[in-house]
Amino acid sequence: MHLCIGGLIACIAVICRCKVLKAMQGLFLSQFGLPSLVPCIHNTLHTLRHLSSFNTHYSNLLSHGALATSPVLIHIRGSRHHSLPSLQAPVNPVTITDMRKYLSSRGVPFQDGYSCLCIASPLKASCGDRSGAADKRSFGLYIDKTTGSFLCMQTQVQGSWEELKEYVALLQRDGNTAILSPQQACENARSLDNRLEKEREAQEGQKIWMASKAFSDLLKEESEYVKAMFSMSKISSATLKKFCVKFYRPTQSLVFPWFSPHTLSLKGIKMVSVREDVGTNNLYTQLTLPRPARYHNLFGLSLIQQSDSQVVLTGHEVDTLAVSQATGIPSLTLPRGPSCLPPVLLPYLEQFSKVTLWLGKDPASWEASRDLSRKLGPSRCWLVRPGEHQPSPRDALASRVSLSGILRNAVPAEPQAVVSFRQLRQDVLGEMKNKDRLAGVRWSRFSQLNRILKGHRKGELTVLTGPTGSGKTTFISECALDLCSQGVGTLWGSFEISNVRLARVMLTQYTRSRLEDELERQPQLCHTWADRFQELPLYFMTFHGEHNIKIVLETMKHAVYLYDISHVVIDNLQFMMGQESLHVDKFALQDHIISAFRQFATSTSCHVTLIIHPRKEEEGSLQMASIFGSAKATQEADNVLILQDWTRVGGTGRRMLQVVKNRYDGEVGAFPLEFNKTTLSFSGPPAKNPQPPPKPQGKVRGESSKAVKKLLLLQTRSSLNRPNQIKV
Repeated sequence: MHLCIGGLIACIAVICRCKVLKAMQGLFLSQFGLPSLVPCIHNTLHTLRHLSSFNTHYSNLLSHGALATSPVLIHIRGSRHHSLPSLQAPVNPVTITDMRKYLSSRGVPFQDGYSCLCIASPLKASCGDRSGAADKRSFGLYIDKTTGSFLCMQTQVQGSWEELKEYVALLQRDGNTAILSPQQACENARSLDNRLEKEREAQEGQKIWMASKAFSDLLKEESEYVKAMFSMSKISSATLKKFCVKFYRPTQSLVFPWFSPHTLSLKGIKMVSVREDVGTNNLYTQLTLPRPARYHNLFGLSLIQQSDSQVVLTGHEVDTLAVSQATGIPSLTLPRGPSCLPPVLLPYLEQFSKVTLWLGKDPASWEASRDLSRKLGPSRCWLVRPGEHQPSPRDALASRVSLSGILRNAVPAEPQAVVSFRQLRQDVLGEMKNKDRLAGVRWSRFSQLNRILKGHRKGELTVLTGPTGSGKTTFISECALDLCSQGVGTLWGSFEISNVRLARVMLTQYTRSRLEDELERQPQLCHTWADRFQELPLYFMTFHGEHNIKIVLETMKHAVYLYDISHVVIDNLQFMMGQESLHVDKFALQDHIISAFRQFATSTSCHVTLIIHPRKEEEGSLQMASIFGSAKATQEADNVLILQDWTRVGGTGRRMLQVVKNRYDGEVGAFPLEFNKTTLSFSGPPAKNPQPPPKPQGKVRGESSKAVKKLLLLQTRSSLNRPNQIKV
């Protein structure tokens, strides 16, 4: 009797819940474009229970900017027998197909570019725009195909895809008679915060620019000395005048301007000065106003004409001067070196049907060229392969090598299905000759790790394991911080501890001291350290706790696209599995997730470090077989690290890092680690008197220091001071 009543109640409940599920399914399809939901009682109750928390979490992610262009997807599994989630499922909040459909449904004509969609701008040109009033029939607004963000070329207004839809709807509501002004658009744009700080930086840059001297105003001897000092002896004064390059005497710095391509007004500057002599090469420091995260300048953009169809992208301003002078081909400089191209600059490159990437003479520049060609569109990109007879543009000009001949020998970036050894020959010989450079970025804090792994390389998967409480997160945070301080863009996915706590640990490791002890006595010192730490290319995913693999992968892909991330840390795998392990075999799910990270590392040329707990706690040392799950993790990984934790007889903890797999050259080994509780660091003693570090700087090779030393006599006669580091 009780069974019958219970069965009747269950049937009624199933019917009611299915109706609710259909209503929810229609809501999700109309609002989010998600796939059909599985009509399952367990999943329906789970969805109803967590729907409000999902909306709150999604809003928080968007407000923090981490997922401004990344999706949040609830994947609901009905039973254990359902297949694992497909990595190819469309989970973007807006796809290129959605953009085309929306524009077509609204009757908005568009053109399909290499990396952007082009439409008529609904924004009115400002009175100061040299191009005149905006023509609604002209295609002056560019929409990024990957993120959906837009840039209006006439008004320089930027925004998201949702904001653009609001502008289009408002325009069509008024019967295509009204055009929004830039002021109206700026009122709604979320990207125009911190306006006061931007204005302050702009004023500082304007003061330095006005105090700088054009090369035509310098004495001949002084001009020759400065050119030799900055490796541009062959650059003519006419070329320097054409690009408006100046010299700032107080810091002995070159000043490269950032002009608006439409109004020709000064928007910022980059200062380059001699830092020190190391061996036979000079190192230079760079300072940008505004700060690097806001410095979106393609040096030389103001000289580009609408009729130009090809361009050469370089990694340094002096290289751009050399290409322009020797070949007459339009040339631009990437704003932050050869490994970074912010998506906001892609609209300015849409007009070029041929883009040649000539970023330097080392293997790292060649690797960066191939990575950037994927963002620009490989079909139009050509790459200059570094070699003995194909140096950097500045060196080629100084050595009287034909720059036009080097450009003619550029190779297409689009990969071919079948190649011969003739096509691979230069790459093979280049790897043999530059084996040490191709080993990757070397750690400055862990010399023993350099001895075994040789360096940190892109496109690899590293697995780290160790007993609970042994310090896996603390150790890997210091390793990642070491690389990040050298310019390696890093994305942290901390699912186990909060981002605030993680950032506090990394800040302590960065300063090698306890800043909280100095916070009351020297607050300015703490803020100075925080300012330096803020300039690092370090980002955090806002996920915490259990999350779906699709959401995390899409966030990682967008971070690589937006911020040129080259290192992703996932802490840890068990939190990635989430509630999915309740419905499928946990080992099969783990293998699926590891395969996903392996595929991501290979396709994006990004290093992934994955922390995995061991299968069980053992009294003895851990082995490769101790890693939780099947052998998939160790098979897919390029590097396997084990943080061993032993206890001595006296009770003092002793740790050792053991490398048990190294796919690069096969060398394995172990070395001891000493943990310092004061600095939360596994390397180096604490700083007795912590001083704020210099700002993160890029290093650029220059001419022989002997040439500079010979010019010191000229320096004395012309009453010049030896170049010093920029004081910031």
